[in-house]
Amino acid sequence: MPRVQFEKIVKTYGRVTVLKNLDLEIEDGEFVVLLGPSGCGKTTLLNLLAGLIDVSSGRIQIGGKDVTDLDPKDRGLAMVFQSYALYPTKTVRGNLKFGLAAAKLDHAEQERRIAWAAKLLQIEPLLDRKPAQLSGGQRQRVAIGRALVKQVPVFLFDEPLSNLDAKLRTETRIEIKRLHDETRSTIVYVTHDQIEAMTMATRIAIMNAGVIQQFDTPDAVYERPANLFVAGFIGAPAMNIFPATISTAGGKPSAVLKGVDSRIDLGGYAFATAPREGDSVMVGLRPEHFLAPNQTDGDVAARFSLPVQYTEKTGADATGYFRTDHGLMAVSVSPDRIGELRQGDVAALGFPHGKVHVFDAAGGQRL
Repeated sequence: MPRVQFEKIVKTYGRVTVLKNLDLEIEDGEFVVLLGPSGCGKTTLLNLLAGLIDVSSGRIQIGGKDVTDLDPKDRGLAMVFQSYALYPTKTVRGNLKFGLAAAKLDHAEQERRIAWAAKLLQIEPLLDRKPAQLSGGQRQRVAIGRALVKQVPVFLFDEPLSNLDAKLRTETRIEIKRLHDETRSTIVYVTHDQIEAMTMATRIAIMNAGVIQQFDTPDAVYERPANLFVAGFIGAPAMNIFPATISTAGGKPSAVLKGVDSRIDLGGYAFATAPREGDSVMVGLRPEHFLAPNQTDGDVAARFSLPVQYTEKTGADATGYFRTDHGLMAVSVSPDRIGELRQGDVAALGFPHGKVHVFDAAGGQRL
């Protein structure tokens, strides 16, 4: 499977720059997710790769071949769109066959590919039905199958699950991941849903304002976010981020949080450069890493005493929100203990060593 390379990609619309001197290399057989909020440029980048829009400057290569100026049909790609875009008057078989007939493949080869894709996607019983007779998940599998039968080395997915309900999203997500495991094709997948990205990708390119903020494995972007944007974007509930000042009293660095009346021990933190007394930083604490409320005995990096604002319970997950001078602090709590937190009560909270994130307050980069 070929490597995909973007080199110094710029895309402008009039005075608006959508992509800013972007570089990205996708290895053979990778499942790369372009993740970010609406308007970050991820779909634009996918459309540039597909050849649906032209680059303003820069170069795109697939398998070492410059495809920047090639027509979409000559790039060796297949694309699955957000909308199913199936032909309503054709059966499932007819939809799968349409692109193959246009490619002038012989009948036997067309049938072989249709049978292979139908078996892989478990739509064999649906081949003689029309789209109106299918569920949303079945239609999306047909749309994926229509791309699969082309048997190209690179597949593009543009938010293919956004029109499905929660249960179908989970089922189809598993199907797409299984598809990649079996075919080992190179996949470039666009989404704004971090769950899709974290569960399917081999690497994630997190984008914001036309710039790739971090390109790494799901574990790496979660455990070591490169900057404040990534830290706040990855994770649900979102990471708690508070302004703080570095103190080096006693030869051990700590962060004095503002508006929370607490100090965090940073003695074991792996700083890229040694912090200085008085440096302004931002400290990130993930809700799921807090110790259970009112169970803070032992060696912890920080302790807090905060009033309960409100709580949420969604089946297997529960979150307590605690009031600070810089907004609410979210803390994940065991569902069977969330009832112990009552609005207005003050709870003792602890945060362990090794889970703190520290960022430069001025530039937002990880320290």
